Amino acid sequence: MLIIGIAGGTGSGKTTVVHQIMNELPATEVGIISQDSYYKETHHLSYEERTKINFDHPRAIDFDLLVAHLKDLKAGKTIEQPIYSFVTHDRTDDVIVTHPRKVMIVEGILILTNPELREMFDIKVFVHADSDERLIRRLKRDIAERGRDMEEVLNRYQNTLKPMHQQFIEPTKAYADIIIPNDKYNTVAIDVVRAVIKQRIH
Repeated sequence: MLIIGIAGGTGSGKTTVVHQIMNELPATEVGIISQDSYYKETHHLSYEERTKINFDHPRAIDFDLLVAHLKDLKAGKTIEQPIYSFVTHDRTDDVIVTHPRKVMIVEGILILTNPELREMFDIKVFVHADSDERLIRRLKRDIAERGRDMEEVLNRYQNTLKPMHQQFIEPTKAYADIIIPNDKYNTVAIDVVRAVIKQRIH
């Protein structure tokens, strides 16, 4: 099993890159695991307390479960990925049943911060985007998909997202095998990743 880690800041376009890579590959041979599914369970906290969690800090992620799940997949076992709700800030009772594939793509802003997880990636990709561009994308997404208002998003960006990006995410670029500048012309980098995958699959 080939495991690819795709990291990058919030709104950097990781999801777009994941789709670009997957478009060329047989759906039956590629699986996706999102770091966002592995936020720690917070049933014991009130909604008010949950809204105060710093979701951009590595502590918010259940890396132990993520690593265990990847090991299971590598061993040929099926896993149950948790489903996380950004509306309630907690795990739901549902799961995504995920079967082992020839290629597993793990994507998320903090995945390269964890040494054990880094060790498991055969290819480490970092998607780089300008900070203004990332903020604009984040604003659009959080207002449209997560029911936030502009002031809330901007406050969070300034007080949490930006400092966390500088402290934890940006430095992990140093671990990447491939850095993809996220603009319209990143086709060469995407082609390189695809070529490596195709070679491994066949």
